[in-house]
Amino acid sequence: MVSTILVADDDQGIRTVLDQALGRANYTVRSTSNAATLYNWVLEGAGDLVLTDVVMPDENGLDLLPRLKKIRPELPIIVMSAQNTLLTAIKATERGAYDYLPKPFDLKELLQVVERALSKPKTETNRFADDGEDEETKIPLIGRSAAMQEIYRVLARLMGTDLTVMITGESGTGKELVARALHEYGKRKNGPFVPINMAAIPKELIESELFGHEKGAFTGADSRAIGRFEQAQGGTLFLDEIGDMPLDAQTRLLRVLQQGEYTTVGGRTPIKTDVRIIAATNRDLRQFVRQGLFREDLFYRLNVVPLRLPPLRERTEDIPDLVRHFLAIAQEEGLPVKSIDNDALEILKRHKWPGNVRELENLVQRLVALYSEEVIDSAVVAQELQPTSNTPSMDVVPEDESLGDAVQRHIAKYFAAHPGSLPPTGLYDRVLREIERPLIILSLDATNGNQIRTAELLGLNRNTLRKKIRELDIQVVRGVK
Repeated sequence: MVSTILVADDDQGIRTVLDQALGRANYTVRSTSNAATLYNWVLEGAGDLVLTDVVMPDENGLDLLPRLKKIRPELPIIVMSAQNTLLTAIKATERGAYDYLPKPFDLKELLQVVERALSKPKTETNRFADDGEDEETKIPLIGRSAAMQEIYRVLARLMGTDLTVMITGESGTGKELVARALHEYGKRKNGPFVPINMAAIPKELIESELFGHEKGAFTGADSRAIGRFEQAQGGTLFLDEIGDMPLDAQTRLLRVLQQGEYTTVGGRTPIKTDVRIIAATNRDLRQFVRQGLFREDLFYRLNVVPLRLPPLRERTEDIPDLVRHFLAIAQEEGLPVKSIDNDALEILKRHKWPGNVRELENLVQRLVALYSEEVIDSAVVAQELQPTSNTPSMDVVPEDESLGDAVQRHIAKYFAAHPGSLPPTGLYDRVLREIERPLIILSLDATNGNQIRTAELLGLNRNTLRKKIRELDIQVVRGVK
């Protein structure tokens, strides 16, 4: 039987394109320019699927959605919109849409979504109840680029789930903002959102920070302290920079994810936990797994839904919207009202942005605070983006570069990407750990696993080497080369 698709869009051109594309795919199409006609069609029982725009002359398509679902809960509805924001995607999903497609959309993708929607079980009802909330809510995720549209669609689909999410992306791409959006518009929005940055906590204190400790558990533990898991009960625990978690803490975290309970440091009574885990990293965790720096089983436990945030250089068309957003924030904070002219915006689009959105935000704040002009022009922006003469190139690696030079270049790159801010505390230990473990692994490999020869090669006492092998959880394999 041929399926009938109801199309509602006030743009005649879009209706024509959809009529032709769906007709070629052997669907029957009925199209209208207004919400009232669409409502009457659905009320009469017409149509097997609805394709509707958001902005129509007589009613907003998102407001119409709950009424259509109330009449025919099984009717799949696909929302199309040029209002390409995360809030649009969330509202469409919350109010019962099968899917959300930002305009302009790819016709091939639209036909695939239509086919999937028509083949779904007819007994399926909408996944979310309408909460009647019509207020526009400010969400600090800005951008209408294709890359961000895909992020919005994925986030909207995750809002009604408790799935564990792994957010990856370079520093400054907004990983915590995404985690907060998942919490604040998800099932656990009435619970706490508790972030913890693994890179900012000394490694010997991470287990206590996560799980809490009992009085007397270690020197200085003068009283019982609750951990982040207990603080996040009923809500979301955001594990930022998860790649910096020590292996001992990784083992305990894996046990929590497997069993749903944990014990405090120094405690014996298991504590049930009910939290959603969202993790984030700017590292290549698969490479860490290969190097033995991250547990493979924990990686797969955390990487249930991978979500990659694009760097700013992959979505430069979002820069004007981001600039306007940061200018508005500066104004709200009491700074002068400023704007940036079009030539200056073009210069911003051509910049590489190693520090991503955070770097752009810092630049806008600096421009507003330091320059008296009401309209910031291209000359000012070019001057601010000009690298200083004593800043080494971050992209060129000299052939004769020493290890010290490499470390210096790596740290300098961080400061260049985060102007005016310091890295998280514990930098010394983190640099040593990143160098020490691969150095020992490579040395063991070179000596075919012979620890005596490896100790001599490294200039270490054999007992010291054995201790480091245990602490760093290095697997020693001996074989024939």
